[in-house]
Amino acid sequence: MKRIGILTSGGDAPGMNAAVRAAVRTAVVHGVEMVGYRDGYAGLVAGDWFALDDRAVGNQIQHGGTFLGTSRCPAFMEAEVRAGAARRMLADGIEALVVVGGDGSFRGALALQEEHGVLVAGIPGTIDNDVWGTDHTVGFDTAVNTAVRAIDQVRDTSESTGMMFYVEVMGRTSGAIALHVALAAGASGVFIPEARDEVGGIIDRVRASEARGKRSHIIVVAEGEEAGGAFAIARQVAARFEHPYRVVVLGHIQRGGSPTALDRIVAAQSGAMAVEELVAGRTGMMIGMRGGWPVAVPLAEVVANGHPGPRHDLIGLAHRISG
Repeated sequence: MKRIGILTSGGDAPGMNAAVRAAVRTAVVHGVEMVGYRDGYAGLVAGDWFALDDRAVGNQIQHGGTFLGTSRCPAFMEAEVRAGAARRMLADGIEALVVVGGDGSFRGALALQEEHGVLVAGIPGTIDNDVWGTDHTVGFDTAVNTAVRAIDQVRDTSESTGMMFYVEVMGRTSGAIALHVALAAGASGVFIPEARDEVGGIIDRVRASEARGKRSHIIVVAEGEEAGGAFAIARQVAARFEHPYRVVVLGHIQRGGSPTALDRIVAAQSGAMAVEELVAGRTGMMIGMRGGWPVAVPLAEVVANGHPGPRHDLIGLAHRISG
């Protein structure tokens, strides 16, 4: 194998740069050229790539986002568009592709393999931690820590004023961020798409904690239309429990920032193993993390199983020790 391409697709996640860095430097060790596609599948469709060598990825490991750029590319869902992209890859001497992204990105990679025989490897890069077959996606730990730091600061104001705060975190279809943040920040309640907390239960817990002299109360809410987001939850509680409150929407600050050490290590393991697999001629796998070790998981299984549900032991724990 002489040349491998790499792209980052979907929403950006802290640690994507670390994954690209590890992939490139592993390719260099094997004497394989690496090229990067700009702006995800849009760059693949346009044949917009540039060479990546050892120095091109230097001083990138500590930066959030993705220096390759990313975008949504609805056109790639069309078979003719994928065929054109595959022809350009072949013409450019690019024999394999590493895709850093989530479930949707992997569906595109799998289609390239099945329809045109392109060798592909996936690295799960999404802050939502909603990819089947891996314990940890690149960017999740950073997003959780960013939200926890913000809530620690909000709690200072809550303690000072006695107001309740509803903090909305990202996770439209996955409550992983909200659940882990609620546990780590000691929230009084958590609302996630997979298992909504009960308004009455939250009110009872807040009243009980106030009776013990507690002044600060933080409710963590995963964004999304089903529950209506933090503003809707706050109104539901306020309709039954008169208490001053404020709503804080953290938004996209969770996507940015320097990746944590854990995300950098996971990214390094995943990026290196993805290239090792392709150089060995193996294809159609995602490099996931299980029990702290990188493992090759068939992409077909990943996309077939869809988004994993939340850990019910953590849901129960969050409800038991909240307050």
